[in-house]
Amino acid sequence: MNDSTSYKTVLSYLPEKIRGLMSALHERELSCLTEIRMRAGGPVYMVYPDRIRFLQKDGSLSEKYTEGAYLVGTGAIKETVERLCHFSVHSCKKQLEEGYFMLENGVRVGVSGVYSSAERPVLYEFASLNFRIPRCVIGCADELFAETFDQNIIICGSVNSGKTTVLRELCRLTGSCRKTALIDERNEIACLSGGEPQNDIGAMTDLIVNLSRADGMMSAVRTLSPEVIFCDEISSMEDSEAILNGIGCGVKFAVTAHGENYNDLMKRKDIAFLVNSGLFDCIAFLEGASAPSKIREIKRIRNVH
Repeated sequence: MNDSTSYKTVLSYLPEKIRGLMSALHERELSCLTEIRMRAGGPVYMVYPDRIRFLQKDGSLSEKYTEGAYLVGTGAIKETVERLCHFSVHSCKKQLEEGYFMLENGVRVGVSGVYSSAERPVLYEFASLNFRIPRCVIGCADELFAETFDQNIIICGSVNSGKTTVLRELCRLTGSCRKTALIDERNEIACLSGGEPQNDIGAMTDLIVNLSRADGMMSAVRTLSPEVIFCDEISSMEDSEAILNGIGCGVKFAVTAHGENYNDLMKRKDIAFLVNSGLFDCIAFLEGASAPSKIREIKRIRNVH
């Protein structure tokens, strides 16, 4: 998948006026694009690793938010959400509870606004949208693959540091030579469509989608006999306990977690639980949003023989 394919997916959900302005952007403006954001009463702006650009009324991009910026009306936000729901908002209760949509080609859309006061709150007024553009970076995990083969590893970094991108590439390399399972709860790594992954995740990688991480890991261990399991965004003790159970069954794990440094990670109960178990070999820290998908350090957390 390339950036322009995901960009076209985003355009297909936008109102006609905004779609027309953004269709005219040059191919070079799409390189390294990570997010497209739009806010009711505010601008449409493009987010890159090292800069932000605002869409102008004439279809150009500007480094600064000025009077020439194209402003989004409340109606345009509502229309976009209706398009995301395929004009059947009531059929998308789950997405409106969780505040995001998954689109074709791995595009993820975050939605903000007002939640109802029901027992299970759902969004019913919409304020802003964030289209996240996925990227496959071939080669970004070569060093990690060579140095951590057959080891349990945690990949860490800040928001937009490329954790999912590195995990996807490491999965592709591992799944090309070992029995591998990928737990892709939100279908943003493999981008499964019609039973076939749209991203290359390895010739021998089995995929579990739309199941919680903990349940997916246990299902993979019981039914798919993987040598390695990949899982994105560990965020609970339930996830960590499932991982240690899997390791106890002889499976290796590669997972990701939010955290910029070792001290920050150890403040998280779920990650400290994994590290203190003595069963993980190393933590890979990424550079950050300014250099996404780049490894800063591979920290050994136990002696590897």
